Amino acid sequence: MTLDITAIPAFTDNYIFHFQTPDGLCVIVDPGDAEPVVEYLDKNKLKLDIILLTHHHHDHIGGTEALVKKYDCEVWGPATEKARIPDMDKFLKDEKEYQLGDLSFHVFHTPGHTMGHICLYFDEERVLFCGDTLFSLGCGRVFEGTMRQMFDSLQTLKDLPDDTDVYCAHEYTLANAKFMISLDPYHREYKKIRDKIAKMREEGKITIPSKLGFEKDYNPFLTAININEFEERRKAKDAF
Repeated sequence: MTLDITAIPAFTDNYIFHFQTPDGLCVIVDPGDAEPVVEYLDKNKLKLDIILLTHHHHDHIGGTEALVKKYDCEVWGPATEKARIPDMDKFLKDEKEYQLGDLSFHVFHTPGHTMGHICLYFDEERVLFCGDTLFSLGCGRVFEGTMRQMFDSLQTLKDLPDDTDVYCAHEYTLANAKFMISLDPYHREYKKIRDKIAKMREEGKITIPSKLGFEKDYNPFLTAININEFEERRKAKDAF
């Protein structure tokens, strides 16, 4: 089974995701801003049923209150973020499976970017909503957790199948590709990847989703062989 997922642009580089379950539930992931979501839903004559949240940062939850007020929808988010995300209806816990209409998904606690960050994996559909933990050719900054926690969180995601569609929440791919090249400027494949991504962006195309197999091969933070190499690359990217 495949999910028909739409990326709704928000702010300068955020993506808010929409999909419907086969039995008709309307779902939004990480609505940092209500306005583009309402515009999209109204245009498509949809009523919102469920909001899924990955972590507490404002550019991921900022539109939640207005959407709940307008649609009387439920909010599902990380149990460990209860104190920082108001009005959640369902508290999602690590390594638990949940039903969303006639779909099911697993929750992975992925601390590093924030302490309570979670990723949502739809097993049958091979879909991963990873918020700000994993980006295409990159990963989130380590704000609240430790480098070890972020490294371990990425190893958890790395264990998922190669054909997993990776839905990250920001359009950072081109900048990440440029950093990737800086690690090995003479790698021919890196430049081909960068040029392909640049062409997509010039044409107004988004680079999300990517395939996890691609990330395993080329993402500098997934190819890091140990915590020391990961930390070195993360600090270099912070200063890039």
